[in-house]
Amino acid sequence: MNYFPIQYDEPLFRPPSEADSLILQVTFGCSWNKCSFCEMYTSKTFRAKEEEEILREINAVAKLRPDIRKVFLADGNPMVLSTKRLLKILAAIKLAFPKVRSVSTYSLPSNLISKSVEELKELKEAGLKLVYVGIESGDDEVLNMINKGETFAGTAEGLLKAKAAGIKLSVIVLNGVGGLTFTSQHAVNSARVLNLIQPEFASVLVLSFPFGIDRYKQKFRAQYIPMNIPELLKEMEEFIVHLELQSTIFRSNHASNYIVLSGILPRDKSLFLEKLQSAVNNPKTAGLRAEWQRGL
Repeated sequence: MNYFPIQYDEPLFRPPSEADSLILQVTFGCSWNKCSFCEMYTSKTFRAKEEEEILREINAVAKLRPDIRKVFLADGNPMVLSTKRLLKILAAIKLAFPKVRSVSTYSLPSNLISKSVEELKELKEAGLKLVYVGIESGDDEVLNMINKGETFAGTAEGLLKAKAAGIKLSVIVLNGVGGLTFTSQHAVNSARVLNLIQPEFASVLVLSFPFGIDRYKQKFRAQYIPMNIPELLKEMEEFIVHLELQSTIFRSNHASNYIVLSGILPRDKSLFLEKLQSAVNNPKTAGLRAEWQRGL
């Protein structure tokens, strides 16, 4: 029997790029947990993990795997914890894993706003190199419809504070989250906020309905009009058209995506637009994932 000295409170989530990281739960669930589209932590009540338990787990894993190089702090938004507590966790990680290169975590924009640039710099110097932020949309109306609890201005403020502190950003936008009624403003304003932030990494996921579309419609604060695949691809196209990024690694290679885009913006912008236009005009031959072509 394999023995691993961390007892996870599932479900447990992490970004695809953290597949090789040690996943260290420092909170359970999400402190907001009200977004209409999100079902990740609906089975959990948010709480912080006991500090002593976290430190015990770090030291126990170190005895088995002292060569750990990457650590991801879970669950939904550990940045809600105090800077003092996070610094203690980061110090323990650094001591236990001398080869660790980076620590990353999820965050809400409001979590970043609540900390000063000086605090964020302390966290960065202690090892926190990357923060993943699901902004979902840059449009205030859409953000209100999905009960995100954030705004365009707040998103920009929080993420720019992290950038000022030297923390890298991976920003996620949700394709189709506003439905057909809000598709254009969602695309344009999501591009606007990314242009302002200039994140190191950006990705697009597609809205999904793990418990059925009716559940989402009930929680969406307007009439939600579903989008078919061509409409979703056109929204992606409009979003990318309006992006003015200087050097951002961009991907749409999550399991939810209908077409895989992977490259660097602005270098690959024309290529991305060609692929999207081809997919809309010739879906059967444009490289769409085969299992989804039947839905066109």
